[in-house]
Amino acid sequence: MAAAIRHFRTVKFVLLGAVLIMYPPRAFAEWQGDLRYTPTQENLKAREWFQDAKFGLFVHWGVYSIPAKGEWVMFNDTIPVSEYEKLPPQFNPVNFDPDEWCRMVRDAGMKYITITSKHHDGFAMFDSRVSDYDIVDRTPYGRDILKMLADSCERNGLRLFFYHSQLDWHHPDYYPRGRTGNYDSGRPENGDWSAYLDYMDGQLKELCTNYGKIGGIWFDGMWDKPDSDWRLGRTYKLIHDLQPQAMIGSNHHRTPFKGEDLQMFEKGLPGKDPFSDGASISPLPLETCETINNSWGYNERDKRFKSTRDLIQYLVSAAGNNTNFLLNVGPKPDGTIQDEFKVRLAEMGVWLGANGESIYGTRGGPLPPQSWGVTTQKKDTVFLHVLADADRIIALPDFGKKIATITLLDGTPVEYEKTRLGLLIKLPEKGRDPYDTVLVVK
Repeated sequence: MAAAIRHFRTVKFVLLGAVLIMYPPRAFAEWQGDLRYTPTQENLKAREWFQDAKFGLFVHWGVYSIPAKGEWVMFNDTIPVSEYEKLPPQFNPVNFDPDEWCRMVRDAGMKYITITSKHHDGFAMFDSRVSDYDIVDRTPYGRDILKMLADSCERNGLRLFFYHSQLDWHHPDYYPRGRTGNYDSGRPENGDWSAYLDYMDGQLKELCTNYGKIGGIWFDGMWDKPDSDWRLGRTYKLIHDLQPQAMIGSNHHRTPFKGEDLQMFEKGLPGKDPFSDGASISPLPLETCETINNSWGYNERDKRFKSTRDLIQYLVSAAGNNTNFLLNVGPKPDGTIQDEFKVRLAEMGVWLGANGESIYGTRGGPLPPQSWGVTTQKKDTVFLHVLADADRIIALPDFGKKIATITLLDGTPVEYEKTRLGLLIKLPEKGRDPYDTVLVVK
C-alpha cells in the first residue's frame, strides 16, 4: 500500500509538488484517461450497487507477508531483486480457505472484496501468462489464489475487485525507475517504458478475462512517476471493453480523470485525506480505505489495533460523508487472518445486523457532519447517527419538511421540540448505543 511509510509519503508529495512546478504543461497531460468514455448502463448500475453496498474488505497479501514487516519491506529494507526473488519459493499458504474468508466477510456485513493482484514488488498473486513471476510458477503452493477467491465470491454473492500496482520494483522495463526503486544498484540502467506498459496491460487483460465478472480495478502507484505517459486512455478502454460494468479507480490522490468510475481516499474521509494532492471531491461514487492496525500487509510487530468502536464510527462517518468504507486485513503467509482482525470484523457484523438499515442503501444525509455525529438518508427517512457520548440534547437546523415521527431504530419514541431556530431532540436515558445511537426521522 502506498501509505505504508508515512514519512516517505510526506516526502513523496513534497517532491510531487516540485514536479508539478517544474513540468506544469506536461506532467499530467497524459493523465486524462479516455476522453471518449461514456459509462455503459451496466457501469451505471454497478456504481449504484457500489454506493448501496457501503462496506468492503481490503486484502493486502503477497510474498511480503513472509518477513512479516508489511508490504513495503522490499523498499524499507532495501532488498535487491536478486534477494527478494528468494521469497516466492518459501510462500506456501496451505491454510488459505477462500470460503472461510467469504464467510468472514459476509458475517462482518461486507459486500465486496478488493485484493492485491500485484503490489509494488511486482509479484503476481494469479496465474499470469505474460510473466512467470507469479504464485503458480514460482511458489510450492502452485495454485491461483485469485481464481479460487473469485469462484468463492461467486458462490457467496460477493463482488471481487482487484488492486493492481502500476509501480513495479521488479520488472526491468519499469524505467526510469521513479522515486522508489533507485536503491537497487543491481538493476540495469536502461529499459523500455512502452514494453512495461504493454506488460501491465497484458496482465490487466488476464484479470479481466479469466476471473469471471469482476467488480473493478483499484489502481495504485502512478504517483511514483508523475511526469510519465501512463497511456491511461488505452488502459482504461481495455478494461471497459472487456468488462463494461467494471469500476475503475486510481489512488493518485487527484481529482478523477476521464474514464474513472470512483474516487478513492486513503486513510481519511473526503476532504481529510492526508495524502490528497489538492483533489476536489467529485460526483462519482466515493470510497475511503483504512487499516485495522497501522499496516496494510502482515506485520507481526504492529499491535496498534483500532477498537471496534473506532472502526464502527469510521464506517458510520464514511456513510455520513456519502462514502464507502474499505477496511483492510493483511493475511499471514499461511493464508490465515489473525484473530485480532477477525474479532473486530465479527463485532462490526453484529452491530450492522442491528443497525444496517441506517447504513446500507443510504446516501449522505441532508446535514453536513455535526459536532454530535452525521446523517444518512434513504428516500424520506433521515437517520441521525449520534456518535458523541456526552450529548443528551442535540440541535438541528430545520429540514424544510414536516416531521411525522422521531424514534430510535427499535421504534421507541424520542422527544423533540421545534423552535424558530430548528429542532431540539432529547435522547432517551435508555436505548443509547455505545458506538452510535441511531435516531430515525420520518
